[in-house]
Amino acid sequence: MMIGCLDKPDAGAVRIKGQDVTRLSANQRADLRRTSIGFVFQFFALVPVLTAYENVELPLLLSGVRPTERRERVMGLLRAVGLEDRAKHRPDQLSGGQQQRVAIARALAPRPVLVLADEPTANLDTANGQQAMEIMERLNHETGTAFVYATHDPRVIAYARRVVKMQDGAIVDAGLV
Repeated sequence: MMIGCLDKPDAGAVRIKGQDVTRLSANQRADLRRTSIGFVFQFFALVPVLTAYENVELPLLLSGVRPTERRERVMGLLRAVGLEDRAKHRPDQLSGGQQQRVAIARALAPRPVLVLADEPTANLDTANGQQAMEIMERLNHETGTAFVYATHDPRVIAYARRVVKMQDGAIVDAGLV
């Protein structure tokens, strides 16, 4: 995935925060991912032995954020996704919708400029899918973080301000909604 700095394109450029990431070393791209890009995975990708709190805290630990700031940020994000009361629960003690909300909070923990969400409603029922999308839309407005969704779900597409349609690796349509 080129926009996530996981792959490099054969041609062209990918710019994040004005910087051409295709010219960065693997270590520099990893640093940029850690500080500027959040990921919300289709299957949540939470660490099963960690609590909701610890899953959200993990990227902050890896970035060396001080304990007081970590606690404030983690609890603020859990509150923002409506899970402050589930902070001590492990993923297997949470519903799919709750796990997705923990994943959203974790993606936002390092205060990224961009969050990439792969099929963010794929494993959720309609109500939980709508709740997850409403949370991401609200957090986009509150934090200014851009959200990019890879999806086939028309319910997710309805939240987009811009839709880029791809087929066989090529853009076939790009426009504002």
